[in-house]
Amino acid sequence: MQFSKIPGRKAPIIAVVGSDGSGKSTVSEELLKLMSSYRPTALCHLGKQTGNLRRAMRKHPLGSKVDSRITKVGASSRQKGISFGVALVMFTASMRRVVRFTRMSVLRCMGRAILTDRYPQIVEPGEMDGPHLTGRHLLGFGAKVLMRTEFWLYKKMAAVRPDVVLRLNVDLETALQRKPDHKAVSLEKKIKVVPKLSFNGAPIVDIDSTEPLEKVLEQAREAVNAVMKCY
Repeated sequence: MQFSKIPGRKAPIIAVVGSDGSGKSTVSEELLKLMSSYRPTALCHLGKQTGNLRRAMRKHPLGSKVDSRITKVGASSRQKGISFGVALVMFTASMRRVVRFTRMSVLRCMGRAILTDRYPQIVEPGEMDGPHLTGRHLLGFGAKVLMRTEFWLYKKMAAVRPDVVLRLNVDLETALQRKPDHKAVSLEKKIKVVPKLSFNGAPIVDIDSTEPLEKVLEQAREAVNAVMKCY
């Protein structure tokens, strides 16, 4: 695969995407060392991380009750429709990603090479870093305004095309072994969505992350080296 410098861009953006359990964090840590050998590089996590918060809550009795309540509200919302209050909570969670993306943009303008763990997209709303309110049954004008605002913000973020996307593919069995505290249903849904993702025409390198780590890193490093040499 051939890569070239994006006109007007001072430094590259390399995104690592995949479901939980695909090895994003491990791969990103190794690639950060490689990219830093070329030029100052920032590793930016662009997830909302609400899942991590809820898993941490489940470890405590009070937190477990709160998590159960959130699950019940979510199930009710899917059946009856999402009210403004619930939409506001979902919108606020999405804004965590917007804030992180803004910080990344500042670092990029300063000339830092950027390596991201996850990347916003709009082709699959509701899943894998896509806008969460789009495509939902929303109740009332206020909830719909939040949905349109969220989608507009995600569209702006997704318009910033990465130089390359390293897409880590994994099977459910491997993902569960690596993330035993995650729900199988949720992981399976994410794993199925990953191959459908695209990022504004960015070149995508598909990597089988069930392979030994060194083989995964070899493929990732090859793409990263090619992009970094363009800058």
